[in-house]
Amino acid sequence: MAERTRGYAHRIDIVADAPRVWAAITTSAGLKAWCSPDAEITAREGGAFRANVDRVTELEAHIDVFLPERRMRLIHLPSASLPPNDGAIVDDFMLDAGEGTTIVRLLGSGVPATAEWDAPYMRMRIGWERAIARLKVMVEQRSPAAARAAR
Repeated sequence: MAERTRGYAHRIDIVADAPRVWAAITTSAGLKAWCSPDAEITAREGGAFRANVDRVTELEAHIDVFLPERRMRLIHLPSASLPPNDGAIVDDFMLDAGEGTTIVRLLGSGVPATAEWDAPYMRMRIGWERAIARLKVMVEQRSPAAARAAR
């Protein structure tokens, strides 16, 4: 029988255009500003992502889907700081551009639904939730669209 898994879904609306949001998600400088101070990314299909989203666990991932200003999917690599896992843990960033706003959806999946994964799961889920809230603040503070919307 296959092991049960769980996931999470986050959505945030950012008052900024998709290129600005995408740059914050897909550049090392952008990631360092909202995700984690040591974050690094090689932003391309087949590239790599590394960050400490929950301030405890170093996450390393392979980028298997990369559609500029639309989608980036991360397939997490095994980590010595996480319990063993035979399946794939995935984080999927999807952007939906509107007029002056960008909706960011982050879907996480494949986290084992076992007791040993309870704490890491909560750290990942809450860590990403807080991180994308920081993404919103950081991008909107630097966004001309947000400044216009505030008037």
